[in-house]
Amino acid sequence: MESKGPRILVIDDDSQIQKFLRVALTGHGHEVGEATTGLQGLSEATVFRPDVIILDLGLPDMDGLQVLTRLREWTKTPVIVLSAKEQENDKILALDAGADDYLTKPFGMGELLARIRTALRHAVGVTAEPVLQFDDLTVDLAHRRVSVNGEDIKLTPTEYDLIKNLAIHAGKVLTHKHLLKACWGPSFEKDTHYLRVFIGQLRRKIEADHTRPSHIITESGVGYRLL
Repeated sequence: MESKGPRILVIDDDSQIQKFLRVALTGHGHEVGEATTGLQGLSEATVFRPDVIILDLGLPDMDGLQVLTRLREWTKTPVIVLSAKEQENDKILALDAGADDYLTKPFGMGELLARIRTALRHAVGVTAEPVLQFDDLTVDLAHRRVSVNGEDIKLTPTEYDLIKNLAIHAGKVLTHKHLLKACWGPSFEKDTHYLRVFIGQLRRKIEADHTRPSHIITESGVGYRLL
């Protein structure tokens, strides 16, 4: 029997979105499960056992953030949040609550498929490997060493902490708050200027062209991700 592709659970009460995703994802070899309410989504997550969950924040019975919080009590399954453009703060709250990524409606299928591939790669346990490779960029966690094209890059302790956090969660959006807390401590969660300065320094050291970064990508108003 031919094995099916990765299982995607779509939790969204918009019938047009459900139909669009069902047809498109099935056409790309995915097995699709569906839920139209938060409670149904939580139930389906235990029965369908998806590889990735696509979660709308605006559900009829409960807030999408509540669903996410409930999911994170027992599963690390990657969650891609769907968000309306004006809900930037909800994106930040969702990412801080454990979402792996977000898409703003309306979105293109190509972009969603790329986000799903990234989520699946993250799900298989990138951190199990002590050496992480991103094209010309290498992050050696065991030896706290970062190199570009085989040449070691000298980083400050804070710069290393930043690249380490981004590399461990490669492909996932890390919010300003998350990075500030991880690298500077809880009392610095609102000091985004520190983050901008150090991200700028990192880009100058690891990017081929720091004005057009290919590794550290800015998610405007939200945070950063490493590719």
